Amino acid sequence: MKTLSVTLPAEMIDAIKARVDAGTYVSPSAVVEEAIHALLRGEAEHEEAMESIRARVRASLEDPRPDLTSEEMWKELEGLFEKYR
Repeated sequence: MKTLSVTLPAEMIDAIKARVDAGTYVSPSAVVEEAIHALLRGEAEHEEAMESIRARVRASLEDPRPDLTSEEMWKELEGLFEKYR
């Protein structure tokens, strides 16, 4: 492991100390380590979600079916609304 010195707002320091004092974590380093893991998980989940959206957009753009007019689109949507009411 390596050491890193950071400056944090007093509220964050208090939050870290409160978790250590409550016994939730064994040290301030453990709190920060868990926070970084959560950040990395969140970023990975966000990237997965974005890639899923990109894939759906690509599929939509590459869809060979003809485009619908706005009238056809509304008719299709109304049919779907009726189906799920």
